[in-house]
Amino acid sequence: MRTEDVRADIPLLREKVYLDAASTTPTPLPIVRAMTDYFEGYNANTGRGAYSLAVEATMKLQGARRKVAGFINASEDEIVFTKNTSEAINIVASGLKFRKGDSVVVPNIEHHSNFLPWLRLRERGVDVRIVMADENGVVGPAMVEEAVDETTRLVTITHISNALGTVQDVKEIERIAHENGALYMIDGAQSIGHMKVDVRELGADFAAFPGHKGTLGPVGTGFLYCRSECQDELEPFMLGGGTVIDVSEDDYVLEEFPSRFEAGTLNIAGFIGLGASIDYINRIGIHKIRKHGLKMTEKLCSEVSSIDKIQCYGDPQNIYGILSFNIDNMDPHDVAKLLDETAGVCVRSGHHCAIPAMRHLGVHESGGTVRASIHYYNTDEDIEVLAETLREIAMMG
Repeated sequence: MRTEDVRADIPLLREKVYLDAASTTPTPLPIVRAMTDYFEGYNANTGRGAYSLAVEATMKLQGARRKVAGFINASEDEIVFTKNTSEAINIVASGLKFRKGDSVVVPNIEHHSNFLPWLRLRERGVDVRIVMADENGVVGPAMVEEAVDETTRLVTITHISNALGTVQDVKEIERIAHENGALYMIDGAQSIGHMKVDVRELGADFAAFPGHKGTLGPVGTGFLYCRSECQDELEPFMLGGGTVIDVSEDDYVLEEFPSRFEAGTLNIAGFIGLGASIDYINRIGIHKIRKHGLKMTEKLCSEVSSIDKIQCYGDPQNIYGILSFNIDNMDPHDVAKLLDETAGVCVRSGHHCAIPAMRHLGVHESGGTVRASIHYYNTDEDIEVLAETLREIAMMG
């Protein structure tokens, strides 16, 4: 599929220059249709009925799980459906059997979803060790190695920073974690759907992903990868319908993985849509998406950094898909609002759910940054409209 083919499937792009993929992506029409097919043709609960509609819904949901698993080179029984990346990370943080004196290693520039659940473990006597990134938001493997010791239960890091677009050396950090006997978790919120993500190659024990960002799926979807050998390490933090195979007045027997972690009725239509989005991404081609993303990132950095009064953050040689910047003496929210009002350009502004990262950059008190982020549907013209409008706004400052 060509970029223009994808754009034709996203009607809102006719009116807007959408540069907020790091937050969420607009959902292409074929994915929406897959969801409406469920509502119109077989709107029944899954795993709870022998009638034909329930059977069809169950089969479609199972098919979506197969597609998701195949996309990251996992097995079906290693995928837990969640409502987002945040829930996936919290399943691990709440479910691992931590003991007082254990340690967790996490960088300071993480999204709150991969920071707060670990920080809260201090209440349980866990030593949460914060690794500082460098001035460009790069987490040096040597810094991680210094923080890891025999008490370390888990090392976690984001693949690509949501605040800066920094690409981390997740493979080298995996080596450090496993050589020291620690578990390893990756937050893949900003990499999946943008580049090849193979959990076997990355060596992850756990990995958390959204459905509504790079994979172009619907909001309210995400999933957790849990390597089969690590599944006994986790306890579900929520129980209910579908999580047990037997219950008495005194005890219960949990279902196998992943069902024990999927309490109650799932977002069936959403996950069917997620399966359709994996099909859609595969039709484009993940290598084509990455190539386009590298080109767009380079143009984005080049165009924006050349504008007077604009400061960009991060190393342009080591970011992907995301650019954070500020205009001198202007509030980032004002800049974002002006971009929308004058040219229909949609960008994110603020702290990006990464307040420690903003403090690290020295921009917390001034309101954070403006963040532009791209996907395969973005064009050279989108970047040019952004840059030209920023020049006009910068002259107002």
